[in-house]
Amino acid sequence: MKNIIKQIPNFITTLNLLSGVIATIFAIDGHLIWAGIFICAAAVFDFADGLAARALKAYSEIGKQLDSLSDLVSFGVAPGAILFTLLEFSLFGKNQPIHEISADWWQWIILFSAFLVPVFGAIRLAKFNVITSDEPFFRGLPIPSSGIFWASLGLMLEFPKYHDNFQLLYSTKNLVILGIFMSGMMVINLPMFSLKVNNLRLKENWYRYLFLALSAVLLIVFNVYGLALVILLYIILNVIFYLFKVEF
Repeated sequence: MKNIIKQIPNFITTLNLLSGVIATIFAIDGHLIWAGIFICAAAVFDFADGLAARALKAYSEIGKQLDSLSDLVSFGVAPGAILFTLLEFSLFGKNQPIHEISADWWQWIILFSAFLVPVFGAIRLAKFNVITSDEPFFRGLPIPSSGIFWASLGLMLEFPKYHDNFQLLYSTKNLVILGIFMSGMMVINLPMFSLKVNNLRLKENWYRYLFLALSAVLLIVFNVYGLALVILLYIILNVIFYLFKVEF
């Protein structure tokens, strides 16, 4: 029974992986809203497996590797599929199987730029797995944050309230720029604060509280549109903190 209980975190991790696989299938099929929903579900499972592992003290090398492989699918491959489909819509006005796409060479380059997301996501995870220091912050954008950003671009299609204001995001040029930018942010060496806390003291966590407060405002005002803005806010704050030499 003890061994079974210690497998609970790994089981939750497999739910993360399963959600990522389903999200990928939906994204390829052009159902970006459902793809976004399952990526968000994967993010919940990704958070829950860590909680379960700490609560049960069920740490293992297999669990660590399984977590990374699951994250690559859920927050690398699935978001890459979302970006690929969004680029299809922007270039051709429709989603179609890849073997039926009739495109010029430059259009193929644009479409294949979507694959930077899973490739750089894999590099990000590999770098994270070999870090031996105990730095209390991330180096580069965590891959789940990148995944949630792309999931939000799929979810936005369901909510027309602010659609006109965010329509500019879906142009071919801006999608490519965002793809390159978000991929680069995952492998950059920029210190980025973690939301994990050792205590609740304001002096030591003021930047976390600032981020959470601004994020709450964005989500209240913009609803699902706020998800992408929250990720961009996280990046902007970390750049500002780096320039002003704020220590995490």
